[in-house]
Amino acid sequence: MATWFQCKIQYAKFLENDKVKMVSETYLVDAVSFTDAEARLYRSLGSTIPDFLIQSVSKTGFKEIFNYEDCETWYKCKVAYHDMDESSGKEKRFTSLMLVSAQNCRQAIERIDEQLKSWIIPYDITDVNLSPIIEVIPYVSEEEEMINSGRLKRVQAPEIDDTFAVEEEIIEEFDIEDEPLDDEQPGEASSAI
Repeated sequence: MATWFQCKIQYAKFLENDKVKMVSETYLVDAVSFTDAEARLYRSLGSTIPDFLIQSVSKTGFKEIFNYEDCETWYKCKVAYHDMDESSGKEKRFTSLMLVSAQNCRQAIERIDEQLKSWIIPYDITDVNLSPIIEVIPYVSEEEEMINSGRLKRVQAPEIDDTFAVEEEIIEEFDIEDEPLDDEQPGEASSAI
């Protein structure tokens, strides 16, 4: 299960009129710890934003992230449903936070409905809010990251030709006669000590 961290950064952005403006942006990073989230953020943004300061890193409660490539705005959706509580055996109301990329609130609701159509239990989408998140950075292993950046190339194993020739072995037969060893006299048996 992914652990998502919300990271806020600040940096100086140069405007068209040669003025500098301090800008704050929020990113969502899939990482295993706070330190890993910071490291992944530096690796991901370091080439596009050379000097930035991480203002905060906080763990989020997102259960699902639904990314659609046709838009860059993110909506935070709260989904409520009733289910049996395992400890008490009573029906209890649960909520899940989900993040979906959409053009507007209506499309965010439609996309959440599309993703949850396989749920057996009924649910309600109680809140839909525009999120300040600029980009979602999914987990990528260091090896895949190096391959994607061009620092490491994937090597394919050579194809092995499974058709091979079997060489026939020529076995020479030798007749071994019972000849006495050098120490033994003919007709005497060797004694073991």
